[in-house]
Formats: sequence, C-alpha cells, structure tokens
Amino acid sequence: MGTISLERSDRLYWLGRYTERVYTTLKALQSLYDRMIDRNVGYDDYLRSFGLADIYCSKREFMRSFLYDRNNPGSVASSLERAYDNGIVLREEISTEAFSFLQVAKDTLTKSEQSSNIRLSLLPLEDVLFGFWGCIEDKMYNDESRNIIFVGKSMERLDLYLRLKYPFEEVDKEFSRLCKALRRMPKDTPYRYNTRYLSDLVEILGVQEEYQLHSDKAVTSLGHLFEVSA
Repeated sequence: MGTISLERSDRLYWLGRYTERVYTTLKALQSLYDRMIDRNVGYDDYLRSFGLADIYCSKREFMRSFLYDRNNPGSVASSLERAYDNGIVLREEISTEAFSFLQVAKDTLTKSEQSSNIRLSLLPLEDVLFGFWGCIEDKMYNDESRNIIFVGKSMERLDLYLRLKYPFEEVDKEFSRLCKALRRMPKDTPYRYNTRYLSDLVEILGVQEEYQLHSDKAVTSLGHLFEVSA
C-alpha cells in the first residue's frame, strides 16, 4: 500500500469518531432520559462531564438541544452532520452502501424530531448505525483505511466512557479494544500514537482504583495520544 495522506487519514479517523459519537451520545441521552422520568433526576452531571454550563430552561429543552441542535457541538445532530461530511469525501472508499446508511441516519433523526414519542422514534437509528458499521467491516477492502476508521471509533467511545464515568469493567474492555486497534494502525499514515501518553493510560486504566482516582487525567492523556506528522 502507498502512503496514506494526512487529509485522507484525518477524514477516515474522524469518520470513525463522529459516527461513534452519534451512537454513544444517543445511548447516554436515552439512559439519562429514562432516569429523568423514572427518578426525576436532572442533567447537571451530564453537562459537568463535558465542562458545559447550564443554559437550558427545562429538561425538554436540554434533550432537544443535545439531540437535534446542529449548532450544539455536543449534539447527536451535529456529530451526524460531521460524519456525513466526511462520508461524502470518502464515499467511493467506504462504499456507496455504507454512505447510504449515513443518509438514512440523518433522515431518521429528522423524522424523530417531529414525533410525539421521541424515545420510540429514535430506536431505528441504532439499527441504522449498526448497518453502517457492518458495511464498513464487509465492504471496505482496504484494510489499512478500515483500521484507521476503527481506531477513531474506539478512541471516541473510550473518551465518552471516561467523561461519563462508565463502570471500570466497560472502560477496561474498550481500552483493550483500542490497544488492539492501535497495533493494527497502518505504518504509512501520518497518524502516530504517543507512547508516553499510552503508558499513562495503561497505568491509570489498568487498575480499578487508579481509574476511579484519575479518570480526568486519563481523558487528558487520551486527548494527546495522537501526534500527526507531515
């Protein structure tokens, strides 16, 4: 395989990250929505996890913003739009079928906004995203490009798991998956992971007590994991 350009590597990586961000954010919001209904809890902890201020007048406004507001960079709609934009450029590489799932995902999200039962109307979106990942796995014949996408996918999921303080068992599994993905990272891409920050992550995420004490440091180390060289 030839050298994978910086622009192409970047788009593949962020296609993986943004598409995973759609899925994990959606699952987190659905779980929060259920807790807000069943236990009358608020959304303060969710905002605090991302260092965001509370600018919302109600739970409904909060949920609407994080699901549908494209101007909210933390929303499902914003992440899906960015995944779609990368998918357009990579359409031939990821396959037209995979790209079509991103279009269906956008249509599904738009339709759900008009529904009287948002929770129920969003359920098909999960299946659409699974269809996208299935196509990436099955239809992409360039292993190196596919591996970059899955590195981005795993990076994003671990980042959100850390920020949202997921149980150690789930974080541990996702970190193991990321490490396996990093070992498959193509040699001919400008993306290189920083061994110093990877060592920090191994130290923090290798023991449950360290994770509980230093999860914020792990978020920082994960954010610095990649160095990009021209």
